[in-house]
Amino acid sequence: MEAIYENIFSIEWQQVVMWIIGGILIYLAIRRQMEPTLLLPMGFGAILVNLPLSGAVTQVYDGVAEVGVIDLLFDAGIANELFPLLLFIGIGAMIDFGPLLTNPKLMLFGAAAQFGIFFTLSLAALVGFDLKDAASIAIIGAADGPTSIFVANFFQSNYLGPIIVAAYSYMALVPIVQPPVIRLITTRQERRIRMAYTGGQVSKLSRILFPILVTMIAGIVSPRSVALIGFLMFGNLLRECGVLNSLSEAAQNMLANLVTLLLGLTVAARMQADAFLNPGTLLVLGLGLVAFVFDTVGGVLFAKVLNLFLKEKINPMIGACGISAFPMSARVIHKMGLQEDNQNFLLMHAVGANVSGQIASVIAGGMILNFFG
Repeated sequence: MEAIYENIFSIEWQQVVMWIIGGILIYLAIRRQMEPTLLLPMGFGAILVNLPLSGAVTQVYDGVAEVGVIDLLFDAGIANELFPLLLFIGIGAMIDFGPLLTNPKLMLFGAAAQFGIFFTLSLAALVGFDLKDAASIAIIGAADGPTSIFVANFFQSNYLGPIIVAAYSYMALVPIVQPPVIRLITTRQERRIRMAYTGGQVSKLSRILFPILVTMIAGIVSPRSVALIGFLMFGNLLRECGVLNSLSEAAQNMLANLVTLLLGLTVAARMQADAFLNPGTLLVLGLGLVAFVFDTVGGVLFAKVLNLFLKEKINPMIGACGISAFPMSARVIHKMGLQEDNQNFLLMHAVGANVSGQIASVIAGGMILNFFG
């Protein structure tokens, strides 16, 4: 009984704050259904690791360290980048590159929408973060959780917990963040531009060759991205080869869901109060939002510049889909198009730009590793 009283009186206010943060994440997952497969375990994990003398994390008793299961999972799954890479197999198996293959120029929007990453990297360095932390923070703008984890862990960033929370939170907030930004920098006339879908059928051979060739090209251009792009494209090859349908379905469902759950719990290893609650965390969250917003701005403005030279105009909202929040961003843009004109169907164009953003974000992550690794 005395030990229980000691535990109760050893609770610090910082731990209570982390319980509240964990509760908010659980609320967003259940009530708002925002990335529930990740935010729910992440929220529960934040509570788990901030209980006094929690056995889930490493504790020292009489000079002897007892390794906690959360730390074991972190060393086994995140410290060696295993969980993010396995998750990429599942994501790759979910993606249909058909809309992109029928209109390859949409790949340009994936590249343009990475502007926020490099803008935020410069900004983070200016406000005092060292280059490796600045690079890790900037990748939040890719709206690609596994890439953010991979890059931040590779650089052993001191802000891994806040970076992951920000990356997945902003992905979930795409329907809230992107529309006002897009409306601010476009006119109603631009948002009402209709785009005819002229794409035809994509041959099976093209679908099979695409992930192989992308991996080879990305590996030559950005060698550090080979693991990221390779696992993503391997997942897509499982989908498109036609002879491993059961494995493709398993990757899309069982593998992706299980790894995401473990990832959410494991991330909590870097959400202990003493490491998470500091002024740097708030700055990371703010810079992450800047990166996300400027990625959206970069894609939209690039489309507007192209329209100066094109006879058949592009709806500039398509450019915002160049971020990697697949398929949420594509759905948001399609919905915005219908709100402006109920006969303006942008979904296929938006999906093409969105899947190009998935590829571009991984390559951008690899380039960051090449530059600063």
